Amino acid sequence: MEQQIIIWALFLIAAGYMGWRIWKAFDRRNSGGCAKGCGCAADKVHSVKIK
Repeated sequence: MEQQIIIWALFLIAAGYMGWRIWKAFDRRNSGGCAKGCGCAADKVHSVKIK
C-alpha cells in the first residue's frame, strides 16, 4: 500500500510538471515572441541613442 502511494505521488508530480510546461509553451502573456518564452526575441524594438 505504501509503495502505491509513492508511485501515485510521483505520477501526479510528473503530470503536474508536464501540464505546467505545456501551459508555459502556449501562454502568450510572458512569451516575448520566441518559442522558449525567455524574452530574447530578435524582433524586439531597441532604442538607439543618436548623437
